[in-house]
Formats: sequence, structure tokens, C-alpha cells
Amino acid sequence: MTYRFSADYILRTCGDAAKTAQIAAGEQSSGTFVEIPGEDEALKQRSAAQVELLEQVEDPGTPVLAGSEGDGTPTSWKMRLSWPLENIGPSLPNLVATVAGNIGELKQVAGLKITDLHLPAPFFERYHGPGFGVEGTRRLAGVHEGPLIGTIIKPSVGLTAAGTAALVDELCEGGIDFIKDDELQADGTRCPFETRFEKVMDVVDRHADRSGRKVMYAVNITGELDEMLHRHELVLKRGGTCVMVSLNSVGMTGLAALRNETQLPIHAHRNGWGMLGRPDHTGWSYPAWSTLWRVIGVDHMHVNGLSNKFWETDESVIASARHCLSPLHFDFPNRVMPVFSSGQTVLQAAPTYQQTGSSDLIFCAGGGVVAHPSGVGAGVKSLRESWQAAFEGISLEAASAKSSVLREAVEKFS
Repeated sequence: MTYRFSADYILRTCGDAAKTAQIAAGEQSSGTFVEIPGEDEALKQRSAAQVELLEQVEDPGTPVLAGSEGDGTPTSWKMRLSWPLENIGPSLPNLVATVAGNIGELKQVAGLKITDLHLPAPFFERYHGPGFGVEGTRRLAGVHEGPLIGTIIKPSVGLTAAGTAALVDELCEGGIDFIKDDELQADGTRCPFETRFEKVMDVVDRHADRSGRKVMYAVNITGELDEMLHRHELVLKRGGTCVMVSLNSVGMTGLAALRNETQLPIHAHRNGWGMLGRPDHTGWSYPAWSTLWRVIGVDHMHVNGLSNKFWETDESVIASARHCLSPLHFDFPNRVMPVFSSGQTVLQAAPTYQQTGSSDLIFCAGGGVVAHPSGVGAGVKSLRESWQAAFEGISLEAASAKSSVLREAVEKFS
């Protein structure tokens, strides 16, 4: 069978769009800036990229990329390029080199955003996909319905291992479902990985003995490959139930090597994605970018949050979450669990539930828990009550009238 893969883009150009699309297709396959003897028609038919779609859309009127050339006003186009799989084989690193390589440096290109990827079956045969996803995460966390109510260790850095464990003790006592290291907390001398993990797990295990349910702790194992594999083994042997990695830091090859060995859910942090996704006329859309990591096999992916502290619109956040909850391929039945975070409080529970239409998610509030006026336990309780109100269709105002901890949270974060 002859397989092809393709990528969708929003192309901007100040010149002839059809010509620019052909130049882009040539640059990313068999062509270059000048005709060469080896590129005959037979080779082009066999190996050249094809322009499958070129359809004009409204141009945003924003400044073009530096160094763009062309005589006209910028125009925007939906463009789809496709390639024969035999060019690269089912290799994600080489896929990225093809769909996002020199194409963005062409002078004729005034803007280029990758909006989607379409991958054939061999990719799903080579890579593992999520090992746990929504259902496996729920099983390990002991949360069979509703969102996992979670938080991030705050302050992000500066606590000792003992200080981190003390905070985790309060969170477990308060009934939290999920705790993650901040992505900035790694293996520094003030809070070394092994000491922090052991002290936190002592607390988690003690509370599990009391309650019969083990809080999921996503410990940050990001590092060199040998470090990550060693840390994963420590977590597995100690009875931990989750590991966290920073995707842009470890790269696709590092993540794939970890996924080949891991026996635990992988909590994927997207830090650094803003550098790729924030510009409106260049870079990657989140659904396209997240496809790479989902194919390799992460189980949770950060999608930002509603009314967040960053730049992203609610519409974009919800689109990202829905993409995570949609199966990529019939060979990958496990859906990825979206993680809502970044300035989340009791105020976002109802709109998150209403707009996603799902509670298959992790709802992480850092300051929204730790900064509660009545303490950490009250912060956890208020979040849970805000979600219960959302399920029952009760307004936050009405629910707060019956709960002092929820009322305090609403007053604090409004």
C-alpha cells in the first residue's frame, strides 16, 4: 500500500499564492532553488510533495515575517501539503523536519502556521500511544467520576524537600486527588529529586493507609535520558503512580525512549509552547503540536485554562481540550486527559464543565488552593464544592450562600 502524510497550514504571502505553495512543496521534498539534473519527472511523481489544497481566507492584516518578499498586499490561504511516506518512513522527528523545516524561512512566505497533521497507519503501528489515558488515570487515582481535583506545589521553587512534604501533608488531609511538581522544580541542591520524592511518598502512603486511596503525585523527572529512566524506576519501585516531563525540554526522541520503558502515566507539561503557538501568523496550533506527543504516548497534557493568567483565548483552550479527548486512531483507544491550570479557581469550574461537556479532566489550581483564606484544606474543599455545583446546575452565588469555604474563595478570587 502507498501511504501519504499531510499537514495543514495557514499560509501568508505577498506574492502569487499558487507559486509560493509550489515553491514550499519543492523546498520540503525533491526541489531546491534551481533545477537539478536528478529531478526528472519520474522522481517528481515518486517523491515530490503535492499541493492538495489552496483556499483563500481572510487575512489578519498583521505585520508579515521579517525578510518577506513580494510586491502585493499580504493574503492568507488554507494550504495542505502531502508527501509520500516512503520519503521518511514512520518517524516523527523526520516528519517535523519535513512539515516544519526550511519552509518557514522562504522569502516568499510571509507567515505560516501549522494547523493540523494527518498521519497514516504506520505511525500508529510504530509508536505506543497513551498507556493509561483517562481510564487508566482514574483507576490509579481512585477517582471514578468527576474531574481530578488537583494542585501544583507552590511556591514553585524555594521549598526544601521537608517543606514540600509538609504542604503535601495538608493537601492530602484536605482530600486532594492529584498533586504535581511545578515544572521549575527539578533536582536542585535545596530540594533534590530523590529526597523530595521519598519524603512526599512517605506522606502520600500514610494518608493512603488512612483513607484507602492513594493521591496521584506527578513528580518531575525531566532531565537527561539516563536520569529520567533512573528516576522512573525509583518512582515505580516506591509505588508512585505518575511521572511528569517537560516536553520541549526532553524532545520527541527523549520522550519516545521514556515511553518505551515507562510503566506509569506520563504527565506532559507544555512549557515553552507559547514560543511556538502564541504568534497568530507563524508556528504551530496546539492540536497539531499535541498530536506529536499523543502519538508517542503521553497520558495527560496541559491545555491552559479558562480566563487564564496567560494570553490564550477561552476558545483556543477548549479546542485543545476537546482535541485531547478525541481519539487519534482506532489503534489508540486511550484518550489523553486534558489538564486545566494557570490561574484556575472556583470561578472557572462551571464554565469549564459547560464548555468542554466533560469531566474527564484534571483541574489544577495552585494559588486557587494554597491561597485560600482558611487554608489549604479549605481550598481543596471549595474547589470540590464548585464542581459539584456545576454538575447540579446550581449557580456559584447560590452554592456559596450555603458554604463558608466556597464563599471565601469566591470573595478572594473574584
